[in-house]
Amino acid sequence: MTIYDALIAPFAEFEFMRRALVGVCALALGAGPVGVFLMLRRMSLVGDAMAHAILPGAAIGFLVSGLSLVAMSTGGMIAGFVIALLAGLVARTTELKEDASLAVFFLISLAIGVTIVSLKGTNIDLLHFLFGTVLALDDPTLILIAINASITLVVLALIYRPLVIECVDPGFLRSVSRAGTPVHLLFLALVVINLVSGFQALGTLLAVGIMMVPAAIGRFWARDITLMIAITVASGMASGYAGLVLSYHSGVPSGPAVILVAGFFYALSLAFGSVGGLARQLFPGRHLEA
Repeated sequence: MTIYDALIAPFAEFEFMRRALVGVCALALGAGPVGVFLMLRRMSLVGDAMAHAILPGAAIGFLVSGLSLVAMSTGGMIAGFVIALLAGLVARTTELKEDASLAVFFLISLAIGVTIVSLKGTNIDLLHFLFGTVLALDDPTLILIAINASITLVVLALIYRPLVIECVDPGFLRSVSRAGTPVHLLFLALVVINLVSGFQALGTLLAVGIMMVPAAIGRFWARDITLMIAITVASGMASGYAGLVLSYHSGVPSGPAVILVAGFFYALSLAFGSVGGLARQLFPGRHLEA
């Protein structure tokens, strides 16, 4: 087998492979930067909780309109926003912390969503919801992913400065500006729309993977946030490409293959990353060498 047959032919010969590649690259472009800020704000598990929270809304959309992109996406977004607001409300009116309230709501949401799909659909429908169909992306789904990625980049550009300040010192941001709450809400909205995009391609169980694993990779190679975002996006796209190639040649399901490759890159970064990697800690360079 030549290099062309192994790495290029699948995308040159099959349109569904090209669509899948465009989809995962667009997901990496939008979800990667969001994942970086989730990680820096110590909200990584919030992303996982929100990924499960969108399932009942998408399931209700499926119940009403079948596998309709508009219905499922709208339902997922509404469910995500409702769960985020409810979790925040519970955290502010009771002694339960926001992470604990999110955990409760996402578990309930996941159970409701799986129940709805199981009662009204088939095992194939349930697998579609849980693991996605990245090899079956159609034009409307690609357009949705591209629009969400574009919105994400524009909004992040507008709120970049206060978002960075909030990651470093939220108390200082509150003391000099009232932008903290609006920025937080806008950021949560970006999390939801990118999880809806990821849900369409990778399913509710893996949607957060394309958001958080590349972000963790970037953290091992850069301290500067801009460079970290660039590395995150690049590693997400590389994971998408390599995962699709692996899936094509081995028969491994495409969605899990993408996240498995990202996990392999994460293991390499953990071992050899220039910022906090294990090898760097075991064999540090000379300090303050003349």
